[in-house]
Amino acid sequence: MSTFKCHVCGGETARDEFVSEVLDVGGRRVLVEHIPAQVCTRCAEAAFSRETTERIRLLVHGAGRPVKTVPLEVFELA
Repeated sequence: MSTFKCHVCGGETARDEFVSEVLDVGGRRVLVEHIPAQVCTRCAEAAFSRETTERIRLLVHGAGRPVKTVPLEVFELA
């Protein structure tokens, strides 16, 4: 098992999960699903490997096509 150190809370244990993230890409919101991540067992922050981060970057910047389009509700806490 690899060493884990959460960059948010300092936690040292994580579980492997698949997560979803909404990203702002050039002024548009995109949802990326089924991202392999290490999720901190203390604060639930998701951490991605460099390889996964690069795959996401390539996917949302033109190498991939969306599998579906979904409406997105927007809330503002002002």
